[in-house]
Amino acid sequence: MRILPEISRTLSEFLLIPGLTTEDCTPDNVDLGAPLVRHRVGEEAGIRLATPMVSAIMQAVSSPTLAVALAQAGGLSFIHQNQRIEDQAADVLTVKRHKAGFRTGDVTVAPETPLGEVARLLAGTEQGVAVVTRSGEPDGAFLGVISLDDFHLERHGASGTARDRMRGRDRLVTAPASVSLSEANELIWHHHVDVLPVLEDDRAVSLVLKRDYQAHKTYHRATVDGGKRLRVGAGLNSRDFKDRIPALVEAGADVLCLDSPDGYSVYQARTLEFAREAYGDDVFVGAGNVVDGRAFRHLADAGAAFVKVGIGGGAICTTRAQKGIGRGQASALLDVVEARDRYAQETGVYVPLCCDGGLLNDSHMAMALAMGADFIMLGRYFARLDESPSRKLQIGGQWYKEYWGEGSRRAQNAARYGQRGEMVFEEGVDGYVPYAGSLYDNVERTRAKLTATMISCGSTNLRDFHRDAVLVPVSAESFKQSGAEVQLRRPAIDPGE
Repeated sequence: MRILPEISRTLSEFLLIPGLTTEDCTPDNVDLGAPLVRHRVGEEAGIRLATPMVSAIMQAVSSPTLAVALAQAGGLSFIHQNQRIEDQAADVLTVKRHKAGFRTGDVTVAPETPLGEVARLLAGTEQGVAVVTRSGEPDGAFLGVISLDDFHLERHGASGTARDRMRGRDRLVTAPASVSLSEANELIWHHHVDVLPVLEDDRAVSLVLKRDYQAHKTYHRATVDGGKRLRVGAGLNSRDFKDRIPALVEAGADVLCLDSPDGYSVYQARTLEFAREAYGDDVFVGAGNVVDGRAFRHLADAGAAFVKVGIGGGAICTTRAQKGIGRGQASALLDVVEARDRYAQETGVYVPLCCDGGLLNDSHMAMALAMGADFIMLGRYFARLDESPSRKLQIGGQWYKEYWGEGSRRAQNAARYGQRGEMVFEEGVDGYVPYAGSLYDNVERTRAKLTATMISCGSTNLRDFHRDAVLVPVSAESFKQSGAEVQLRRPAIDPGE
């Protein structure tokens, strides 16, 4: 038995000391870009994020819809692995079919589909346009498009068909699959059309919408691969990896990540070694979670593309209460950051760190980045948003979204926690989080806060922030002073009141 001579500290127990804000410290000059995967010191990483935020490998969080939105905002999602291999691969493929600015046909109908059914299908998608194919399947022969603007149920009747109201292929302006986004937008504006089907042979591979034009300008940070397709990650376990990794690679996953509450194991090392032997440097696999330098070194030596830091700090996780295992997130980060930097000096290889857990608000994110994390993984944050896959419901006049941990009985993922058969105990809970609206709005707000923090600390990029940040522990009295309760009032009717 050994007792560490320290107190386990959380991110809440520190504040940043302001640095010199120079003329260069303006919002336009601040770069939040971060490496996602290991790289040689002094060289660029093979994958970088413009927004250092990734979504947790959770059923309640990382759906294809959220993955598309987060990639458009400059981050990246990890499609959860608590599902059949073929279903996870299909989710990955759904995201990879999105080129930046190019939408896949979320809804595909046949010519005989009743207008009532078309309306019902379109009501469930933000896109608002359905592709009509001869078979009604996405890979069927393209016949045209139909949108909610093409018919009115009271006028045309719910029993009318898509054939009656669709815009046929001969009436549409189309483009080949080789078209660039700028060329597609040029065609849209030149021909005064609202939708441009992109065709490959006789099949619609994507749509470009006129109403997305401003979004193309707004979401210019999109995380894309060399073919301008959105990037996406996928979760792994250390049991069926020999079958799951090939399927996910075939589907186009850009990066994989082992998902476990405790990554300091021979099982994760074996999984990493399998990936290296099978794919060399062409497939990136992150690993974790860890809370000290020993565990980081174990996974870095095994070839981890990045390492996740944090055990038991998540809002939905009960590992500490159930098993007594974990470490305060700040203490864990500071220890592992030191090990990462030492590893980079010794080997010439930089292995990025992901702070996973203990992030209750935006200031905690800033603290984690200041302490040396390259990017942050978030579950609760994304579960609250429109794009997450869980249900939105009203409780006592307040809107919430469902949220449950991968270690909860609802997730039914016993094998991941070493329990055979029926779960004996849970390491996560099942509950609700307050609904918070659009991912785009929330991520943009968080980016603004992180940018403002870095400006106050005199840094214009994360590498400088890691190096120059000055932190101070916060006393219990400081907590009391900053936490004094104030009764807030609603905005006054008279702003001058």
